[in-house]
Amino acid sequence: MSTAYIQQDRSGLARVVPLLGWLRNYDRTTLRHDLIAGLTVAVMLVPQSMAYAALAGMPPVTGLYASIVPLLVYALLGTSGSLAVGPVAITALMTSAALAPLADGDPARYAALAGLLALLVGAIQALMGVLRLGVLVNFMSHSVLSGFTSAAAIVIAASQVKDLFGLKAGRAETFPEIVESVWRSATTAHGLTILVSLVSVAGLVLLRRYVPKLPGALLVVAGVTAVSATLSLGDRGVKILTDVPGGIPAPALPALSAPDIQALLPAAVAIALVAYMEGIAVAKALAAKSRQHVGANQELVAVGAANVSAGLFQAFPVAGGFSRSAVNFSAGARTPVATVLTAVMVALTALVLTPAFYHLPKAVLAAIVVVAVLGLVDRRGAVTAWRTRRSDGLTLGLTFLVTLVFGVEPGLAAGVAFSLGVFLWRSARPHTAELGRVPGTNTYRNVARYTGLVTDPRVAINRVDGPLYFANAQLLEDRLLALAEERDELEVIVLDASAISDTDADGAHALAELRQRLDARGVALHLATVRGPVRDLLDRAGVWQPMRTAGRVHHDVSAALSAAGVELASPSPGEPSAPGRSPVPQEVV
Repeated sequence: MSTAYIQQDRSGLARVVPLLGWLRNYDRTTLRHDLIAGLTVAVMLVPQSMAYAALAGMPPVTGLYASIVPLLVYALLGTSGSLAVGPVAITALMTSAALAPLADGDPARYAALAGLLALLVGAIQALMGVLRLGVLVNFMSHSVLSGFTSAAAIVIAASQVKDLFGLKAGRAETFPEIVESVWRSATTAHGLTILVSLVSVAGLVLLRRYVPKLPGALLVVAGVTAVSATLSLGDRGVKILTDVPGGIPAPALPALSAPDIQALLPAAVAIALVAYMEGIAVAKALAAKSRQHVGANQELVAVGAANVSAGLFQAFPVAGGFSRSAVNFSAGARTPVATVLTAVMVALTALVLTPAFYHLPKAVLAAIVVVAVLGLVDRRGAVTAWRTRRSDGLTLGLTFLVTLVFGVEPGLAAGVAFSLGVFLWRSARPHTAELGRVPGTNTYRNVARYTGLVTDPRVAINRVDGPLYFANAQLLEDRLLALAEERDELEVIVLDASAISDTDADGAHALAELRQRLDARGVALHLATVRGPVRDLLDRAGVWQPMRTAGRVHHDVSAALSAAGVELASPSPGEPSAPGRSPVPQEVV
């Protein structure tokens, strides 16, 4: 199979309707690849969408509704040639958690709330895209998303136990509630249902492992449904779908009320962010392989419009999914036309084949969900985060535990809040280094890391690795003043500002005050390698010009030392040099 990918034309109207940009370079070869991919994903999507609808607390047929018009809308507006949009496990769980407390067991109200939730999610995403606010999702770190996804996967799998065992258990949302509900109803387990579940799980796992190119979920659904119909499993206590409505619903606006909108808004914001993050990560990864362009803000608009259409067509929130997108890509999808073909196949299923699902056991749908989500538990990511930086590991662990114990929205909120707190704590305590000169060069390195550096007790060269702003200005001022107090011979402090990327009024004020207080102690403050934006702000704050007039600002550290009348001479043989942990690397000598 050819690996050539066509490039999207992004000029003119194609900027608004990206599908037009794909069609301008379309040919028969591309159509053949898209056709194969579209049919492959459709075969996978039909059973998955019904399973995820059940996970969301919706009738299984609404999974088909969520896989028709939303896919067409995304194909029209999306910029990814391979992203497969539709129902996904995480958003289905979040939908269930948001709607169950509000619906009071009323199926009609539950469905109406699901449509309203999809509308809100779509509106938030589209608005973020129009306002170019895609950058906001960066506040949800990888550690937060990994911890949340892993916990959500466990909650999802646990929530399917009642259907896998045929338990007469009440609905529960958090993991402790699910465990308690399953424990109390353990005596109601149904042996034949358990057998169906075991066969389904085994079939899904074995097919995925040994013949991954076959549509395992569809084969298991077809096989178990045939056995269920032949043996009348529904009459023997196994819960089956029974009548599945056929056709495609007409678009209708869900009932809107201010109290419902207010109650659903927090969940809508959370789903909008999580759904976008999951989709854009997959889209960018696949685009890198195919050398295609993905527009982050246009993706927000596209997925937002897809969710709005899901709300209008009696469905629930959708997103770009990893597993189906990977299948779409590997099957040869070149453009969003593959998604159009997938939607057409799902529509034909909804119009013609729904009677075939009458005898489908609900345990099969539960098995599909469990097998799909267990791969989302990111054990390796947790170990890597902990080894890389303890705070990242703590963020992941906190998000995981809160999501598991208290639910998806508290888990996300706790993770984001903690990670932002860690970020602020770090930025308020930036790394600082005292520098020495590498002998024979004008290169300066951290004296705490390298030996053999040239230093002088009359001068201290300090580098600040981070922005100088209100949260850390006083701390840095105190550090340099303490340095002046500790060293009696100190005459000059050179502040290497090469790593100070930004500052504010507090930072400028701290520098002005630091200069005055050091001058009072007979220590001269010199600035070196100040970045343009920082220099501009210091100038507006009235700090730059006085220091420049006094000859205290310089283009590099060596110039600052020359202006201060200090020459760093290399140490004589046997004379101690700056302390450090390792020799100066050859590449900087």
